[in-house]
Amino acid sequence: MSQKINGVKGMNDLLPGEIEVWQFVETTARTLFGRFGYGEVRTPMVEDTALFVRSVGEETDIVGKEMYTFEDKGGRSLSLRPEGTAPAARAYIEHSVSNVEPVSRWFYMGPMFRYERMKTGRYRQFSQIGAEAYGAKEPAQDAELMDVVVQFLEALGLTDVTLNINSLGDDNCRPAYHAKLVEYLNAHRGELCADCQQRLERNPLRVLDCKNEKCQAVAAAGPNVLEFLCEPCRTHFTDLQRKLGVLGIRYVVNHRLVRGLDYYTRTVFEFIASHPALGTASTVGGGGRYDKMMKGLGGPDVPAVGFAMGLDRLVLLLKEGGKTFTAQPDLFIVAADVDAACQDAALALTSRLRREGFYVEFDTRGGSLKSQMKRADKSGARFSLVLGGDELRSGQAKLKPMAGGDLVPVALEAVAATLRQAGGQANGPSSLKTQE
Repeated sequence: MSQKINGVKGMNDLLPGEIEVWQFVETTARTLFGRFGYGEVRTPMVEDTALFVRSVGEETDIVGKEMYTFEDKGGRSLSLRPEGTAPAARAYIEHSVSNVEPVSRWFYMGPMFRYERMKTGRYRQFSQIGAEAYGAKEPAQDAELMDVVVQFLEALGLTDVTLNINSLGDDNCRPAYHAKLVEYLNAHRGELCADCQQRLERNPLRVLDCKNEKCQAVAAAGPNVLEFLCEPCRTHFTDLQRKLGVLGIRYVVNHRLVRGLDYYTRTVFEFIASHPALGTASTVGGGGRYDKMMKGLGGPDVPAVGFAMGLDRLVLLLKEGGKTFTAQPDLFIVAADVDAACQDAALALTSRLRREGFYVEFDTRGGSLKSQMKRADKSGARFSLVLGGDELRSGQAKLKPMAGGDLVPVALEAVAATLRQAGGQANGPSSLKTQE
């Protein structure tokens, strides 16, 4: 007896019944981002490992511990992408997009890969939705991106989410803060967890992001990065807050907020959900400005800002909200007779109505009238139609409202028109609607 093969741990299957939630989020994203003028970009899932080492940072946990890296048959070091910003930046540079348009706005969605300890809403293959804006250094671009996220969350019906913002300064003012932070953390080294003692040597800012309660207490009493900002960075951050106010976007200034990647400059932000389903993994998305990355990757000196959101966590929140996302069939056609003529007619009518845009169910296995009606009821169809010899001879049938009500006489040639009058979808299951 052959041994059963299971999926790889941390890489999950998405089956009908669940995939509809994902499709709803993806459809909402495409619609909303398009409204803001962001075009979709798709990059390969495999990139040169050097791309992530140079952009994300060699000392980050992602590069140091979490990437799926392998050598191909040509001896090149390749990695499954752990995030989406660096691949998008590589594509922007490689295709010389800056020579074509002064400002570019892109969005992406798809799977990412990190080998890390799994917890609620975080897996080794996970999906992200993100957006990047290239060519604008002004705070208005930062504010627009945050507005994209706010409107996206509202469109999903997720309102209990708080925007946290901070500024990490730039190459002019961050060194002074960095030195003060290292001095402070060294004085409290014994109070830090083992991981943070290592971070103190490699990337001290990451200590501020530690979830250990003792480390959080040390960080809370540490130096405030906002007190070290140079005048241009301070002006940028002040203007950003003013523009968020103009947009009516509520936010919290969190001077301990950092992001886990090395490429951020000035603005950083996170959207934090208050929901027990996420446990400690409460951040549903975040991003910031990375004005130095493009030049560091061999491209033009172009400013950029972007964000990414965890699709797995968004889906988890939506499912916890008690909504369903499966489409409701317009009609279930029941073949009353077992003879070939009746079965063929039912199949042909099903095909014709589907061609006209209706979501129609038909059990190709056939079976007794009673068993088919049970399947019709279980399907959740709005109507059923029994098709037998009498209906074929007369060209007349009756629509039965499955939720109860009077039978509706209908000519077989007019089923589509009658369904439309009754409020049928006429666009199939791709028209996803949430239902309480």
